Amino acid sequence: MSLALYGHPFSSYTQKVLVALYENATPFEFRAIGPDSPHTADWLQRWPLRKFPLLVDGARDVAETSIIIEYLQLTHPGPVRLLPADPMAALDVRFLDRFFDCHVMTPVQRAVDGALSGDDTKRAEGLAHAVQKLDLAYAWLDAQLAGRSWAAGVDFTLADCAAAPSLFYADWTHRIPAQFAALRAYRERLLARPSFARAVDEARPYRPLFPLGAPDRD
Repeated sequence: MSLALYGHPFSSYTQKVLVALYENATPFEFRAIGPDSPHTADWLQRWPLRKFPLLVDGARDVAETSIIIEYLQLTHPGPVRLLPADPMAALDVRFLDRFFDCHVMTPVQRAVDGALSGDDTKRAEGLAHAVQKLDLAYAWLDAQLAGRSWAAGVDFTLADCAAAPSLFYADWTHRIPAQFAALRAYRERLLARPSFARAVDEARPYRPLFPLGAPDRD
């Protein structure tokens, strides 16, 4: 049985795994989740926590994006090694992966949830929280990325799979200030990477769904 990925094209975490799959041209079937999707019931049966993406490999279901990408490297490796062989270098990549998920994407999700609530107070509180947290993350990342092509150095890794959708939506939520030139340039490199450019294009029809309002760019 071939690989199958349950998710949605506009989901940041689905995009994170799509980038990994596209980097290595890994064959898979995409099973989009939605109200009218024939795949939704099967997805809920496999993963009742109602989180996507979910990777199916034969009889094995694999949840959580970082685990999915590591699983792909172990079982369906390709020319792009997304986790270094050196244990300490791999630890650095895993840390950066967690940084983008926890300190960039999580504040964005807080703002998105506030906007989705339909409550003006919750919307304002969610956005204020995101701005505060993202400013801290942006400053740290800008210093971290100085002189680097990719998040962990010269190689594109798991950390960049996490960074691409996180920074994409973060900049929509709270624009990266011009003073953080290294971070802004890194986001542009991610957008130009063919794997992420493909994910962005596939999600383009869903931009009206962004509750904070999708900017007319990217």
